[in-house]
Amino acid sequence: MAEIIEIQDISAPELAPFARLTEAQLRQKSDPEKGIFIAESTKVIEYALNFGCEPIAFLMERRHINGQAAGIIAACADTPVYTGDSEVLSELTGFELTRGVLCAMRRPVLPDAADICRSARRVAVLEGLADPTNVGAIFRSAAALGFDAVLVDRTCCDPLYRRAVRVSMGTVFQIPWTRIDSAAELKALGFKTAAMALTDNSVSIDDPTLCSEKKLAVIIGNEGRGLSEETVLNSDYAVKIPMSHGVDSLNAASAAAVAFWQLR
Repeated sequence: MAEIIEIQDISAPELAPFARLTEAQLRQKSDPEKGIFIAESTKVIEYALNFGCEPIAFLMERRHINGQAAGIIAACADTPVYTGDSEVLSELTGFELTRGVLCAMRRPVLPDAADICRSARRVAVLEGLADPTNVGAIFRSAAALGFDAVLVDRTCCDPLYRRAVRVSMGTVFQIPWTRIDSAAELKALGFKTAAMALTDNSVSIDDPTLCSEKKLAVIIGNEGRGLSEETVLNSDYAVKIPMSHGVDSLNAASAAAVAFWQLR
């Protein structure tokens, strides 16, 4: 049976993952596989548990212990559950727990790109995205629209950032993903690469040649500066989404969703 612990002191060291550690500290940038992340909401926590992530501790309002969180508490009987009034939890975390339940979990060991791309036909590559909301939304679109994997470069925002996980609705635990050094690695795995970028040679996203490619990697760039010049030059295609009313671009997550639907 799980140990239910009433919070008496919000400065207690065992509560640090929920309060005083930054995302970078949680991640342990020098050795991310030894880091942790925070999953929010019972639905997302269930996805993470099914994915194989190991829970460390729960934080939740009392009413959820025998309510929406009862199932995951029973499934994780050896994991401590810290609880208190909503005001105490808000003081601890610095925000209101709108979904009521948090879980600190160990970061999963990421697979090799070759392993998750071996049977894949469509993959998304994220280069330098800075906004966790966009990263989470792109994961959700990739999963929903039939892409087989997501690959993120070393400069991309962490997909396990709390907000990215929440916006993804847990799809970061449903679609295979890993980190890569650059999109150029995909060519050795048999993919043609399509950089979403405006150039003099960009082809329209509805060009039939793109959809006919057996293995295609769609590369999405940073929200402000887009893709690096090197990535665009080294890609097999530069791809644009036709625009109307003088609009020159879409938000990165919106552009990704359009691309995934068209090129799925």
